[in-house]
Amino acid sequence: MAKPLEVDQQWLERIVEQVSGLNYGSVTITVHDGRIVQIDRTERTRYDGPSQRQQVPSESKQRENKSASDALRIVQ
Repeated sequence: MAKPLEVDQQWLERIVEQVSGLNYGSVTITVHDGRIVQIDRTERTRYDGPSQRQQVPSESKQRENKSASDALRIVQ
């Protein structure tokens, strides 16, 4: 039979801290012997629209990308 889970105020605050501000992702709570021992937060970033790799850029778009790349290189 499983032991009852022990959750004190400190763990509740830690869980709320990990969930707060999370737009996309997951929070995993690891329990050993009826006690919380670890909290893992995995955050995802989602971008609207198709990625650049899925599109075949036109010749003018390729020139724009090259110009932007050159500008970034100069700034760095």
